[in-house]
Amino acid sequence: MFNIWKPNFFTLFLTLLLFASCSKKIIPDKPFLSRTNFRMDSLPESELNIPIQVNMKPLYQLAEKNVATVYTSPNWPDDWVAIDCANRYKYQFRRGPLQFIAAGNSMNITFTGYYKIIGSTRVCLGNTVISPWTPACRCGFDEGERRVNVGFINTVRVLPDYKINLNINRQEPTPVDKCTVCFFGADITNQVMKGLKTELDLAKRSIEDSFGVVDLKPQVQLLWNKLNTSHNLYGLGWLKINPQKIRLISLFARNDSLNIFLGMTAKPVISLERPTDLMTLAPDIDNTVSKPGFNIFIDAVLHYDSLSNIINAQLKGQEFDLSRGKQKRVIRVQDCRIYGTGNENLIIKMSFSGSSSGIAYFTGKPFYDEQKKTIEVRDIDFDVKTKNLLLKSADWLFSKRITNEITRVSKFDLSGYVDTAKVLINKQLNGEMIRGINSYGKINDLKIAGFYPLTEHFIVRSNASGELMIKVDAMSFNLY
Repeated sequence: MFNIWKPNFFTLFLTLLLFASCSKKIIPDKPFLSRTNFRMDSLPESELNIPIQVNMKPLYQLAEKNVATVYTSPNWPDDWVAIDCANRYKYQFRRGPLQFIAAGNSMNITFTGYYKIIGSTRVCLGNTVISPWTPACRCGFDEGERRVNVGFINTVRVLPDYKINLNINRQEPTPVDKCTVCFFGADITNQVMKGLKTELDLAKRSIEDSFGVVDLKPQVQLLWNKLNTSHNLYGLGWLKINPQKIRLISLFARNDSLNIFLGMTAKPVISLERPTDLMTLAPDIDNTVSKPGFNIFIDAVLHYDSLSNIINAQLKGQEFDLSRGKQKRVIRVQDCRIYGTGNENLIIKMSFSGSSSGIAYFTGKPFYDEQKKTIEVRDIDFDVKTKNLLLKSADWLFSKRITNEITRVSKFDLSGYVDTAKVLINKQLNGEMIRGINSYGKINDLKIAGFYPLTEHFIVRSNASGELMIKVDAMSFNLY
């Protein structure tokens, strides 16, 4: 009985050894793609040239509030102002509402002034008083306040540090009504206008102190910070504008609006994961001239995991019947991953089981079909190391059926991405940026400008052109 068992045990051992040898996993070395001249082009600078319309009414209201409405001689109505030994007077001057007319880079401020004056005289010989003061004579009381038109011309200039400078020049006051007093018995309008000029110069200084320089830097910094902040594109990823510099193209006033044409250079990026927001100081204004509208290049950073999931959803679990004659051989796809190595090509790693198990590597080159708006991986073939191993140990796996199927599913439809991006970016371009500041814009064209299969991620570069404007309806001003 012992002699019968011995050969059976030996046969079983040989069978197990043969089975183990046949079922050895196929695991080729990872592909090594030779280095080429492939490199990612630097992201072109995007140009945004934005007309900004500032509603000047809040500034007018601020000026109306800050510029005094009544001017009087010292200690009115008790004390007198002596012109000389023989003449003295006291007055009250009241201004009407400020009127603003803006055109070009100038803003005119005018108002009607209302004044009344009291005076008296006496006889002097040199500085020696000969007679007492006459009874007080008045102008602008019984006949109503005397009127005079007053104006200032202001030239607007924007400084590189975002301060709006108003250069104020006083105009000659123009009397509407004459002023006569009993002690002169004649028209003293010119003398009153002379004294009024001194007071208007004081009013000019008050205007300059109130709003001679408007500092927009805090508001610009808020906008700059907003542009440096990542914005959720509702499933498409995170958009970060990455502003580089700001330009002032032109400035002019019309009616109640100050129109500022600003330009901005930026390097916007879309990424699936929220990037770190790095706040920087808004740079001074650059005066380079550029075309109207915007022309933006955006890099969308796609992770290979998301691309792998698209392929895996169609390939995982799929069986390939690779039988030859009576020898039945079937493999089943367990997992499929796609990644890059910084070369023009992509690598696809497929894990499989069945009649044989292991890993197979494929290489292919991405291609963008502009008409279909799809990125396809073409020229898919077994990697050379996988090919060599299969030819030695499992040549039956070397099948075009597998590469054809991978080619079929290795397509990434971007049409929905492009259409959705247009809608969502248009939404981002329209709305309140910060309180009182709204943007209005639209994308005219959005197209794929290139793609780069880098090692860590796959970058799709798109180019968008369109229009954008900003309206400033209400905001707080910092005045010096």
